[in-house]
Amino acid sequence: MSFIEYLTYTWDDLLETGIGHMVAVLISLGIATVIGITFGVLTYRRPAASQVALAVASTILTIPSFALFGLAIGIGLGLGYAPTIVVLSAYAILAILRNTITGLRSVDPAITESAKGMGMSDWQQLTRIELPMAWPVIMAGIRVSALLILGIATIAAYVGGPGFGEDIFTGLSTLGSVNSVNLVLSGMLGVMVLALLFEVLFTILGRFTTSKGLN
Repeated sequence: MSFIEYLTYTWDDLLETGIGHMVAVLISLGIATVIGITFGVLTYRRPAASQVALAVASTILTIPSFALFGLAIGIGLGLGYAPTIVVLSAYAILAILRNTITGLRSVDPAITESAKGMGMSDWQQLTRIELPMAWPVIMAGIRVSALLILGIATIAAYVGGPGFGEDIFTGLSTLGSVNSVNLVLSGMLGVMVLALLFEVLFTILGRFTTSKGLN
C-alpha cells in the first residue's frame, strides 16, 4: 500500500491521534505558562532567586525524556495523560521562565520611574506597563516551548500517552512488515503539521494580544 493510500484509509484515526497529541501539548503548555510567568514575575527583580529558578528549570531540561517519563510512573502517576502532562509541563517551563525574566528586565527603567511618579503601585506598573511591554518576548518563549514539547510528546507513547508517538514506535519496532514505514511517516508528518498549526496560532495570538504600540 502506498503512503497516500495509507493516509486515505487511516485518515479518521490519524485525525483522532492528532487531536490527542495537540490537547496534551496545549494543556501542558498552559500549565507551564502559568508556572513560568509566575516565577518570572516573582524573581525578575531578585537576581539570586532568578538564578536559582533558572538553574532548576535548566536541570529538568537536561534529564533524558525516557528517564523522566519512567520516573513519573515510579512516583505513582500511572499511565496515560497524567505522566504525559506532568513531564511535558516540566520541559516547557524553562523557555517561558527565562523569557519572562528577560522581557521584564528589558523594560526601560525611565518608564517605570515615570509610572511611579504618577502614583502607580507596583502591581499597576507590572500589569499595565511591564508585562504588556515584555509580552512579545514572553510569547517567543511560549512558542519555543510549544515546539519543543510537540516533539517530546511523541515519547509519551512510552507511558501510554496520546499522540503520534505510538504510530512511530510501532512502525520502528516492526520495520520490514506491512505498513511499518507508513506508520513512521504518518507519525512524523502529523507532528510536522501540528508544528505548522501552532506557528499560525501563535502568529495570530501575538497580533491580538500585543499592545498596538509595540507591533
